[in-house]
Order: sequence, then C-alpha cells, then structure tokens
Amino acid sequence: MSADQAVRFDAQRLRDWAFEPIRHRYTKRDTMLYALSLGAGCDPSDAQALRFCYELDLQALPTMAVVLAYPGFWAKDPATGIDWVKLVHGEQHLMLHQNLPVEGEVLGHSRVTHVIDKGEGKGALMISERKLCDAQSGALLATMTQTTFMRGDGGFQARGQHSDDAPAARVAVPDRAPDLSHRLQTRPESALLYRLMGDDNPLHADPAVAIAAGFKQPILHGLASFGVAARSLIASCADHDASRLVEIGLRFSSPVYPGETLETAIWKLQEPGELAFQTKVLERDRIVLSHGTARIRS
Repeated sequence: MSADQAVRFDAQRLRDWAFEPIRHRYTKRDTMLYALSLGAGCDPSDAQALRFCYELDLQALPTMAVVLAYPGFWAKDPATGIDWVKLVHGEQHLMLHQNLPVEGEVLGHSRVTHVIDKGEGKGALMISERKLCDAQSGALLATMTQTTFMRGDGGFQARGQHSDDAPAARVAVPDRAPDLSHRLQTRPESALLYRLMGDDNPLHADPAVAIAAGFKQPILHGLASFGVAARSLIASCADHDASRLVEIGLRFSSPVYPGETLETAIWKLQEPGELAFQTKVLERDRIVLSHGTARIRS
C-alpha cells in the first residue's frame, strides 16, 4: 500500500460505515436457480435434490440467505480507504432463526462489528454482520457474519488507530477419522450460474481476468462452495430436510474450479446435532473449506 493509501485508511470510518437497508424480493424461480448453481439437479433421477429445484414441495436451501439483500462490493468505494484489490474472503458464518421462505421480500441490515490489526505487512481483519428480516413482519430470519482479510491494510495501530480484540478462533476438526463423508459434483458452468445471484465479479467468469489474478481459469465463488458443503450436510445428517440445518460456519482455505468434485468429511461431536467438517477437492486432494462447524436440528 502506498503512503497516501495508508493515511486514508481509517478503521473507525469502517466501523461507522452507514449501510442503507437493502430490500430484496425473490421468487421460487430464484430459489431454484440458486440450488441449480450449487449442482442440485445434475442427476435428473435424484428425487431428493429435486426438493430444491422443482416447484413441487420446494424447499429453500438455508445458505441462500447469503445472497439475499447483499450490500454489494462496498469495500471498493474509495471512501473506505481499503486496498480492495488485496481483499480475501476469510470466513463465513450463518445462523438461521427461522426457516427461509421459498419466496418473499426481505430486508438486509449490515454493519461492521470489528476491525482488527495484525501488524504492518501482515494485513488486517474486518468482520461484518448482516441481519436478514422479513420485510412485512420484521421477523429475524438469519444472521450472517463474514470475516474479510484485508492484506494491504495492516499496521494502523502504529498510526494511533484503535484495533478491536479478535473473536475466538474457529476450531479445527477433530484429530481422528471422520464419521462419514459425502461427495457432490459441481457443474462446469456453476460459477456462471452462481454469479446470477448477485456477485458478478469477473474473476468468476472472464478467463483473462482469472489468469491475470494467477488462476488457470475462472474460479468458483467461495460462497458457492459454502453452499455445496451445506448440501452435503443436509443430505448426510438431516435426511435431505434443509429446514434442519440451523447453523453453519467455516474458513475458506483454497479456491475451487467449476466442475470439480467436493468431498465433505463430517465428524459427529458430543452434543447431539453438533458437527465438525472440512471439504476437499477430490481431483486435487486439496482442502478448500476448513474449520467447519454446523448444527442440525433434531
């Protein structure tokens, strides 16, 4: 980061950032498209997957909450002072307070809760929260927490700015063999489908942009991999009932290329319904989602 950028970065400005509420109306068609973007329906004979992409007895995948009332790539606004080119999505957590309706109108209320300095040359962390409410009743549907690694913005404490205390670190999976695993194939066109949900970063569509960023081809959105892992948990531990997945969180460890197979290893923890998991790309034997935790309602 240049000296000019360093002066402009202000952690308190991020904490005070004024987000307007986002109103988002979505339909059953959007719900089905979201599921299709995560690979549901790849096997036309899979009746269980049809629960998410066919209007008969349609269910919304709970992770669809992350694409509803999304405030957009606001960190690119020059007024933030963020070196946005160096941003990395580090972690994501989702808590469902009610079943996500298959269609409706919602309001998203966003805020920055933490800005944490890791030191000069080591970057900083920004934690943001989004609450999703029913637009008519005001009922809270979901709470999402996102950790963003700002690789170019560390060292602000040395300039007299306040750094928040970091929340507890996510816990690694148990040091034993998993209790079960589940595989799902992603579609070759999955990134092109997922970007229709609202994240139109060209990194996920334009080969030239992806190559310039150091990838061999466009990569899959991290939140799409997040959704695929949730599908595996729902299939393996919730009897294909999406309403039973009420909490999921993880760390993004490595990118996924559309068309790759994601294998999710799952550990059952001591408390009933509590799970740990991690996901790897089968073709490259690489962990792409780590430190995963989830809770399944009985």
